[in-house]
Amino acid sequence: MIVSTEWLAEYVDLPASVEELTERLTLSGLNLEEVQRVGDDNAIDLEVTSNRSDCLGHLGVAREIAVLWDRPLKRPEPQPQDSGEPIARATSVTNNCPELCARYTARVIKGVKIGPSPAWLQKRLQTLGIATVNNVVDITNYVMMEIGQPLHAFDHAKLAGGQIVVRRATVGEKFTAIDHKTYDLSGDEVVIADARRPVALGGVMGGAETEISDETVDVLIEAADFDPLTVRGAARRHVLFSPSSYRFERGVDPEGIDWASRRCCELILELAGGVLCEGVVDVGGPRPRQLENNRDHIKLRYPQIERVLGVVIPSETVRKVLVDLGCVETHNCDHCVKVVPPSWRADLTREVDLIEEVARIYGYDKVPTASQLPIVPSALRREDVVLDRIRRVLTAAGFDEAYTLSAVEPELIDAFRPWTEKPALSTSTSVLRGATCLRQTLVPSLLVCRKTNEALSNPVIEQFEIAKVYLPRDGGAPEERRMLAIASGGGLLELKGVIEALLREVAPRAKYTHVATSGGVLDAQRSVGLVLNGQPLCLLGELSAAGRKRFGLRGPASVAELSLGVLMESVELVPTTVALSPYPPVSRDVNLIVDESIAWAQIEAVACATGGSLVERVVFQDDSFRDATQIGTGKKSVVFRLQLRSPDATLTSDQADGVVSRVLTALEADLGGKLRA
Repeated sequence: MIVSTEWLAEYVDLPASVEELTERLTLSGLNLEEVQRVGDDNAIDLEVTSNRSDCLGHLGVAREIAVLWDRPLKRPEPQPQDSGEPIARATSVTNNCPELCARYTARVIKGVKIGPSPAWLQKRLQTLGIATVNNVVDITNYVMMEIGQPLHAFDHAKLAGGQIVVRRATVGEKFTAIDHKTYDLSGDEVVIADARRPVALGGVMGGAETEISDETVDVLIEAADFDPLTVRGAARRHVLFSPSSYRFERGVDPEGIDWASRRCCELILELAGGVLCEGVVDVGGPRPRQLENNRDHIKLRYPQIERVLGVVIPSETVRKVLVDLGCVETHNCDHCVKVVPPSWRADLTREVDLIEEVARIYGYDKVPTASQLPIVPSALRREDVVLDRIRRVLTAAGFDEAYTLSAVEPELIDAFRPWTEKPALSTSTSVLRGATCLRQTLVPSLLVCRKTNEALSNPVIEQFEIAKVYLPRDGGAPEERRMLAIASGGGLLELKGVIEALLREVAPRAKYTHVATSGGVLDAQRSVGLVLNGQPLCLLGELSAAGRKRFGLRGPASVAELSLGVLMESVELVPTTVALSPYPPVSRDVNLIVDESIAWAQIEAVACATGGSLVERVVFQDDSFRDATQIGTGKKSVVFRLQLRSPDATLTSDQADGVVSRVLTALEADLGGKLRA
């Protein structure tokens, strides 16, 4: 925002030097970008943050100066003489989209004389880098830079039917702007139209067909309040940015709209002549501030200032700052003050906002740097620490985190049911395209996401999600379980390795067992369940051909779902270390024949329990071997390696053989295993 010191001086007495002015403004939040000398004037470029749209006009900056230096603000009060015919005879305004245009005002001046602006007006605009066009257009720009409210002037004679219709654009509608380029509208914009076509893109730019020209005699002045998101979307969609869109995107003062309209008309009557029609068309009107109840009140407790800033500010100073800024005081006592913020400060909504205002006006330089704030540092919850570690492991393994909706289609509920067989909770209104059920597992959502990525030809689709599932309970609210789901293009062993790495990171001493799964969409021969402390912990496996077909997947996929609630019971956040043995390991390979039903986890458990502390690792060596002729029907041969190590001395061959012998004896007694000859 560029401001002129000569212009500012009309509203407030400025300090002696530009340096003093810019330094104090910078300390209060309006950072200095540049100062340029333009003739006998100074153009000061200030950085205005997006929440301070009130400073996008000279009056707003002058108000800041008045408060900072405790000087009166000289704001003009325009009173244009409306001696013409009633405005209802000249024009009408219909607002078909009040959600996109909260207020629209129109005034009409007849018999204007279009010509160059006077030298003082041209000088003001040129100092700000704004080109001059003619007296009427220049006045609309002048008022915009004065108060921050954009305006637009229409050639009234070129408005079909002499009327204004505020509406949504229609899809494919053509609009020719004053830059003489034609734009195809998407239907998401708000347009100002007459009886037959758009004549302006609301909040962005006027139209070429109704712009002010040398032949213009009657002028319609628009001052309105357009929805910021709609204006921003239209400006970006059509790459059509303007000073007006810049201000509407940040929000305008709803109570300043009529002031800007009156000010514009007053200057046009003074500089271009004409007769102002009696009255104003005002559709919408400002929302009155609620002084009688607590709707708009903000309470500032005086002790909070010291707690947040670390310095005591007298209550009278606090009250004066807030009142000078435009707040209306509705209550004051020894403990607190209540105020209603001014209409131009939509960013003031909380107590801490008021504290910030008091601090920047009082002066950050008056806050001692050695002040100790009574603030206790916060700490992450145990659950948050665990989730952070899980995310770190998975992202390091090449997975991306996904976020999907908690509501799914009923067919996804039936596709995969690892945790319950009860009917899913449903809603009468779908969240998205038939998604009426609260999900009982995260896996189907990830597989749908995988299908979408396959359709987009993404080469790597490794995803995980941490979210809640909702399991129905009899006679009460559903059980909400936080789950971790993973979908991968790798096989069972790769995914099992990821789960094991995750468990080693957060629960290194957790002892889990493997159980068979029931299949479903998973391949029964390539899936497994994990049980921890007697509770189901995790289900993982590869999708069967039928499972891939059900979810419309082209390539192989494996999934896992882990109950974080069960895992939390075994989490160890403080790492522990064990001294490494300086003595070498001794390894023995074992080829064991067992029944087909014996799982590898059972063999591993018996070997570790029997060998005790000397068993360092039990490693599965190769695929199981099956041959009815050589080893018998219903049998399989399992090869594994026992790695032994003592922390006290080098193991001898006899000691190692003794451990292996005890392990084999236990395997035969507990599992019926026999050493293969």
